[in-house]
Amino acid sequence: MSNSISSRPVALAVAPDDPPRSARLTASVSLPAVPESVPRLRRTARALVRNRRLSADVAEALSVIVTELVTNAVLHSGSADVSVLFEVCDTALTVRVRDWGRWRERAAPRCEPADVDAAFGRGLDLVDAFAVDTTVVRTAEGTLVEAVIAL
Repeated sequence: MSNSISSRPVALAVAPDDPPRSARLTASVSLPAVPESVPRLRRTARALVRNRRLSADVAEALSVIVTELVTNAVLHSGSADVSVLFEVCDTALTVRVRDWGRWRERAAPRCEPADVDAAFGRGLDLVDAFAVDTTVVRTAEGTLVEAVIAL
């Protein structure tokens, strides 16, 4: 499998009749676990928020959560791929990020300085700040992180 990703946009399958907000929507995207996948998955998350007409606060929370969790998978899992599952119902938006690797420490020290305005780099504390519930399950088969955003 190649570690490069195509320049095609990632699209979410959303019913053309724009389902009511109370209807459950599930969308899943899998991409190579490479740095270029992080902004693509962030854009996918924002598209979901737009399609569901969710608030700017939800867009911000989901963008930060997806960025952090996918970045963690890319930097620390050693997995070839990362999958993101979005589930929206009337009360919550749940995002699950899954990899098939084993946790590994960063190969080299961080090159960029710590920045209070950065959208990633603070680990699960940042995810916890935006989510009402966060669960991490690490197994020999990989890691699954679930974060729930209240709507």
